[in-house]
Amino acid sequence: MKLTKDKFKEDYQRLLTELYSLDIKDSEVSEQYFTLGNLIRTYASNDWKNTNESYLKKGEKQIYYFSMEFLLGRMLKSNLLNLDILEVVQKGLQEFGIHLENLIEFEVDPGLGNGGLGRLAACFMDSMATCAIPGHGNGIRYKYGLFKQKFVNGYQMEIPEHWLRNGNIWEVRRLNKAVTVRFYGNVWLENSSGRLVPRYENEEAVLAVPYDTPIIGYNEQTVNTLRLWSAEMHPQDESHEYGAFLKQQSQIENISEVLYPDDSYYDGRLLRLKQEYFFVSAGIQSIIRRFKKKDLPISHLSEEVAIHINDTHPALCVPELMRILLDDEGMDWESAWDLTKKVLSYTNHTIMSEALEKWPIDMMSTLLPRIHQIICEIDQRYAADMRYRYDDHMIERTRIIEGGHIKMAHLAIIGSHSINGVAKLHTDILKEKVLHDFYLIFPSKFNNKTNGITQRRWLLLSNEPLRQFIDSKIGSNWEVNPTDLTNLKAFQNDEDTLFKLAQIKKLNKQRFADYVKRTMNLTLNPDAIFDVQVKRLHAYKRQLLNLLHILSLYFKLKENPNAYIYPRVFIFGAKAAPSYMYAKQIIKLINSVAHMINHDHHIGDKLKIVFVENYSVSLAERIIPAADVSEQISLASKEASGTGNMKLMLNGAVTVATLDGANVEIRDQVGPDNIIIFGLTDKEVYQYYHDGSYHAYDYYIHNPILHRVLNALIDGTIPGIEIEGQDIFDSLVKYGDEYFVLRDFEDYRLAQEKVDQIYRDTLRWQKMALLNIAGAGIFSSDYTVLQYAKEIWDVSAKSTQD
Repeated sequence: MKLTKDKFKEDYQRLLTELYSLDIKDSEVSEQYFTLGNLIRTYASNDWKNTNESYLKKGEKQIYYFSMEFLLGRMLKSNLLNLDILEVVQKGLQEFGIHLENLIEFEVDPGLGNGGLGRLAACFMDSMATCAIPGHGNGIRYKYGLFKQKFVNGYQMEIPEHWLRNGNIWEVRRLNKAVTVRFYGNVWLENSSGRLVPRYENEEAVLAVPYDTPIIGYNEQTVNTLRLWSAEMHPQDESHEYGAFLKQQSQIENISEVLYPDDSYYDGRLLRLKQEYFFVSAGIQSIIRRFKKKDLPISHLSEEVAIHINDTHPALCVPELMRILLDDEGMDWESAWDLTKKVLSYTNHTIMSEALEKWPIDMMSTLLPRIHQIICEIDQRYAADMRYRYDDHMIERTRIIEGGHIKMAHLAIIGSHSINGVAKLHTDILKEKVLHDFYLIFPSKFNNKTNGITQRRWLLLSNEPLRQFIDSKIGSNWEVNPTDLTNLKAFQNDEDTLFKLAQIKKLNKQRFADYVKRTMNLTLNPDAIFDVQVKRLHAYKRQLLNLLHILSLYFKLKENPNAYIYPRVFIFGAKAAPSYMYAKQIIKLINSVAHMINHDHHIGDKLKIVFVENYSVSLAERIIPAADVSEQISLASKEASGTGNMKLMLNGAVTVATLDGANVEIRDQVGPDNIIIFGLTDKEVYQYYHDGSYHAYDYYIHNPILHRVLNALIDGTIPGIEIEGQDIFDSLVKYGDEYFVLRDFEDYRLAQEKVDQIYRDTLRWQKMALLNIAGAGIFSSDYTVLQYAKEIWDVSAKSTQD
């Protein structure tokens, strides 16, 4: 939009007075923030209205992206950037004596996701709006989101993250678009005029109220919508006795209370299943309602609507869409099933068995009796249809219902027309290993769509010095055509360019060091190597391998204070699921080692460990620009893709990696000389699984460095980890080392020695950093969603080359 500084100042002063009856000089940060937020919404409102109207008028196919998580991050600065008014607003506020950064810091970072899944969904929403794809997000408006992480004596403690305490300036509550979602009760089928019609009794009705957030495209007129649903008491229940009313209200509102309730007990699992159906049913009802405004037969639904299932959490889209087509629209089974498959598509995000959801049949039948009936019918018809083409073993392995459980990935695969993995290696593993039977049955359904990130948040917003530097070298066209970053390769041997790149990195490191000093009272040396591993805490991501290497350096320095080790700052950011005790033990171990090393005056600045508390999008925006080294060290075959690896390379970090997930494609982009690869390959991992020849104890016995490090877990060297140290030691040495930490340790240690050696050659290191930035453009989520649009959703979109 076109906005002058004077016009902004006039609008801002008028609105602040209207809202708060104050002069600017008397206002506080909160009032200044909400005034700016309201003004941004006003500036975007016409485009938002016009976008929605055009979607209805033009008859464009609509994409609905269903995800349990949307990890948006702070939106103030992002919205200013995408409206192309960031600089104007910054200067206008300055003339009022207001610092924009203070308003940005006031905004709460909503924790509506746990990591890569939710952040990917947020990037996709941004990219769909930027590429003018008619895309709508559909999820849950969690009152508390993911927990707020606190460290108490090194242990992770979880406290509520009340991100809505001050309200949410970006959302619009739309009570007139609320729908009813039904749970429990009895359902039976009756014959009515030759068709079976369901009859219900004793259901629990929940009102699903949508809150819409505008998603503003970059320098475009497209403003898409993220719709998050909140559970409220249904008006029909408000006549209950007061005490009973309050009790039921609490139970209903609990549905949209927290992201991922503790599923280690029955009630927690039941609540999670209730959440999944809640937003699926609300979303699909809303879609059908919108579709009917076009006055088209329901049989045209697949021409007008595509629904995407982001991981297995929204897999109930399959039976819910069937329920509506059968029960509400009166379609016959075959027609409804054919239409459902045309409308739905599914992204698999993991090969980890614990993340491939399955639900007990009795839980499903009790909570969702009609959905249970439909799933059973889908399963029976699938088995009958396959019986003439495949043997009984193949059919039983691929059925939806097995052993008293409903397999949600199987439901999503059978009920969709497309199944995609999120990195080439991941998709190959799905086809060859994890979902091999399904690939044999439905080969044409399988495809790959490597994940992506939005360069707008992860470079333009979070690393302005680097953005300005790149613009000075190759112009600004890369901001909308990210593959233009390859033009930086022309400067790979230019010493002045490499020297300036090193200066920018040191500036970002100093900024992060200042933040750590201010918040943790820990002094960091910005000339040290900043070595970063920030991601969800899980054993397969192998933060433990990183820590064992840190301990080996520590003991080396203790034995020889003059050892040839370049100073290092190791930076961790991670949350563990509340019920994942092993991951929480690793957090305690890292914090205990950090305390030991950071307070050892003999070590000084040679080693430091920073474990940031409550890792979030806004913290990532501080850490990633400061990173020299990107740790992507999951066991090969376990990480579906990763997106942190892409964010870090975009900001000039050099990747230390196994050949896992998208690391393989990063290597292909930057070349083997500009990434440091170590460890087992996926084929070697599967060979170990096949022949059972891995013996972790042998590595403990025969590697003296590893032996010393592991003994430190149990011999009192590290204070305060008696229980945790013993449990972790046993998991590695006695109980099989599930993720081959000991097997990869020596190779990882040598890879880190290579980092140490190369970093001393500033020009060589900065050349590697430059070539990583140059190779990162292909991983833009703009390109990823354009592939989804063309190859899965069958919609036209504005190419970033237009």
